[in-house]
Amino acid sequence: MEEKISEGEALFIQLVLMFQAAAMQQMGKLMNPLTSKIERNLEQAKFSIDILDMVKGKTRGNLSGEEEKLLDHVLYDLRMNYLEELKNEDKQPGKENSTGKPE
Repeated sequence: MEEKISEGEALFIQLVLMFQAAAMQQMGKLMNPLTSKIERNLEQAKFSIDILDMVKGKTRGNLSGEEEKLLDHVLYDLRMNYLEELKNEDKQPGKENSTGKPE
């Protein structure tokens, strides 16, 4: 039997996915649809991840099981991708750092 999700759950899911997409764009993993370019700003990506982490803390005990699983999965995935990008940044001397400034 298919469960129907509430409008609040749908909006929460959209919020999480919106920040996930933003963080992936900021890590250079997705093209920015406005500029049609791959842009990388790890400082901004960290901020997006931190916002989702704050949402997790503020909503603790108020999420459905599915909402909590989604948020945990998205945060784990974003953190792993962020760490990968930090490692890649360290391997590329002379390349711009996470603030967009040359080192």
